[in-house]
Parts: sequence; structure tokens; C-alpha cells
Amino acid sequence: MIGWVTMTNKAITIFGGSGDLTYRKLLPAMYNLFVLNKLDDNFKIVGIGRRDYTTKDYVEIARGWMKEHSRKKYTDETFDKFAERIIYFKMDISDEEEYSRLQKFYGEENITEHVYYYAVAPSMFIPVTNGLKKYCSENHAKVIIEKPFGENLENASELNDKLAEFFGQDEIFHIDHYLGKEMIQNIMSVRFNNAIFKGIWNKDFIDSVQITAAESVGVETRAGYYDKSGATKDMVQNHLLQVLSIVAMEEPTGNTMHKEQFELLSALKPVENVEGNLVMGQYEGYLDENNIAPNSKTETFVAMKVEIDNDRWRGVPFFIRTGKKMKTRESQVIVKFKSNNDAPSNLLIIKVQPTEGIYLKFNAKKPGTDNDLQEVSMDFCQSCILENRMNTPEAYERLLDACFNNDRMLFSKWDQIVVSWNYVNKLLEKHKEANSPLYTYPQESMGPEEANKLTDWILDLEY
Repeated sequence: MIGWVTMTNKAITIFGGSGDLTYRKLLPAMYNLFVLNKLDDNFKIVGIGRRDYTTKDYVEIARGWMKEHSRKKYTDETFDKFAERIIYFKMDISDEEEYSRLQKFYGEENITEHVYYYAVAPSMFIPVTNGLKKYCSENHAKVIIEKPFGENLENASELNDKLAEFFGQDEIFHIDHYLGKEMIQNIMSVRFNNAIFKGIWNKDFIDSVQITAAESVGVETRAGYYDKSGATKDMVQNHLLQVLSIVAMEEPTGNTMHKEQFELLSALKPVENVEGNLVMGQYEGYLDENNIAPNSKTETFVAMKVEIDNDRWRGVPFFIRTGKKMKTRESQVIVKFKSNNDAPSNLLIIKVQPTEGIYLKFNAKKPGTDNDLQEVSMDFCQSCILENRMNTPEAYERLLDACFNNDRMLFSKWDQIVVSWNYVNKLLEKHKEANSPLYTYPQESMGPEEANKLTDWILDLEY
């Protein structure tokens, strides 16, 4: 007699399933993976929220977002097949007893392998984990944590300990969408696979490095969170120090990328004097935004000079700049090489977003009988090519697929988070001790004028 074969299911459960991140990024990423046949046949998507939706309601809301945000072509037929995997589960995630009902639901759906996605405020991480620990402890599970991870190092350590009690340290995936971006990944290809750069990627040939993440939008719907965080914690600690580590780390061999990033971050030279090294600002009108404290001193802009105390980079300044309500939306890494014979400096510019590509500026002889130089350029616009746009995974698509396949390379490890928090905490303490001013800057500018004293910033508009 042949017995019945029980089909078990894998699932991603999204806490915050009716939030903006889920609609804009996570569900479109899952749709793309579905179209690419990268999801197991029985893979389910469970969206958890407090809104009084049925699954049918939820699917129809998702349909509109998919039409607008999915990378792969939307068709009603494809989406309807994808939607068969979606289940909406209404619950109050702050109520610990609700998780008994959630676990019963998992049993009914025969879901045995889990990825939990915390697309909620950091203040909800522990309540969600407590509920899962109490009622869902038999589940084989991974968890994806949306950054920022904690409000400070002490809080982050508490969160990490609580998560590790339930999931285990190796099953915690700290997601940083910047590390999933195509051109951030391309930095390693440019550095390590081109002889013209690999041998000169050091203090002997490089004058400085600029890392810019300029945003044209304000705080929008994130005001409640942002006013407690500010640009330094929201962008520098979370994203830009990770980008810096990829730009400056030693070449990984095998699976040593996290080790090389950690050692690079550990070599960051503490800022002893904020004057001349750190400028913070707040855009005009910030205090008039909804849910912003009327006397808020939260910075929406930060520019800083960072030095790395190791043999490769000692003496080379790295300049980091990020802000909201700026003149342009532009994320890029600029490597400025040292000048030879007083000629203009060569520039290597890696454009991260919105345009993706690589730009190289160098010197050549100007046509004629004199030996005058002129600056010429080579520009590879990756995102200008339709085929590239169609075949380039979105950041969340790449990162979710990596998690499902247990590939940790693109996820930050706990020791990296600790060293980043230590650096940023000391920086903020120095700023406070020095009673440094918070400059106001006009909207649609590139930040306070005082930031221009740090370096000559280079913008996409200039090259």
C-alpha cells in the first residue's frame, strides 16, 4: 500500500505586510522572483497587518503596486498565478497571544520552513520575537531585519541578544538595500578585475574619495522615526559606512568578504576634533513637517571627513555626504587620483543611482602644434541600455533571493554593526561636546555652505 505524500510549504511572513516598504519593494521583488522561476512550487507569501482586509482585498491592492513597481513585465495572467501564493493574515503584532493563532494558521497551511521579514519599526522587533518564541518555537526559521538595527549600540545589542535566543546568530539576516544595488556590487569588479586600477588603489596614487547619497525628497511618511534618528544614524551608520568598506577593503579571498569589511571598519580613525571634519544641517521647513518636534535639533544633512588608519590608506581623506531636500537625487562614489605634472586629476566616478554606470575622466593632448592638454572622458551608462535595465535585479530582489539560498555575502554581520555603531556614537558625542552648530540650508540646495569647506564636492551636474 502506498501512503499519502504530505506536501510541505515554505513561506515568507512579512510583519508590516500592508506598509509602504512591502507594497513598493518586497512584493514586486517577490513577483520578479516568481516570473524568473526562482520560487519553490509551494512557496507562500504571508502578509501580516492590522487592517481589516481579506486576502482578495489585499491581492487587489498589491496588483496596482505591481503594475507600477515590478521590474519584470506585468500581465494579469501572470499576476493571478503569482497571487495564488499570497495570503493576508490580520493580527495585532503587539499582542503576544495572537501568535498562537498565527501558529495554528501555519499548521493549517502546512508551512514548515519560514523566513520572517521585520518590515516594522525597530521598537516592534522584540514584541514580535517574543510572540514567535512563545508560540512558534518549533518553526525552522530565518529572520530578515530591516535596517536601521536599533537606535544606538546598547539598544542594538539588546535586540541582537533577543533575536539570537530564538533564531540563532547564523539565521539573522541584516538587510541593507544599498549592498544589493548593482553598481555597489560592481565596485569590486572594477577594483579587483582591472589591472589599471588594482595596482594603484592606494595612498600612493589616490588623492581622495567622495561618497555622496543626496536625496531630493524630505522625511515624508517617516517623520516619526526620522526625527529620533537623523541623517547620521539613518544613512551613515546604516549604508554609507558599508559602501566605504567595499571601496576600501582588502581583496577578499574565498568567503572572507565580511572579515575584510570588519577589519576596514575597525581601522576607521576616530574623529577627535569635529571642527573641519564634520558639518551637520537641517533643511528649511523641516520643523513645519508633520510629526516633527517644534524645537527639533535633528540633522537632515551630514558631511564628514573620514580617515583610515592602515598601510593602504593612511593619509587619504574619505568624504561622506548625505542629506534630504537636496538639489538632486544622486548616489555616487568618486575616486580622485593624484595629479601628475600639475595636470588635472583623473576621476573615476561610479554612479549608483538613479543613473547606473562608470565614468572616467583623464588627460590627452589637445589637437594642434602645442603640447596643451585637454580633459577627455569615457562614459559607460549601464542603465541607459534597455537590455541591462531588464536584466538587472532590483536590490530587494537580489537580497531576498540570496537569503532564500542562504547566501550571506550581501548581508551585514553583527560584528560590523557593532563597530559601525561605536564609530557613529563617538562621532555624535564629539559633536555634542563641541556644541557644534546645526546649520540651516535651503531646500533644493546641496546642503549648508559650511560643508564646502571640507572639500570641493563633485556632482553629476558638473561632469
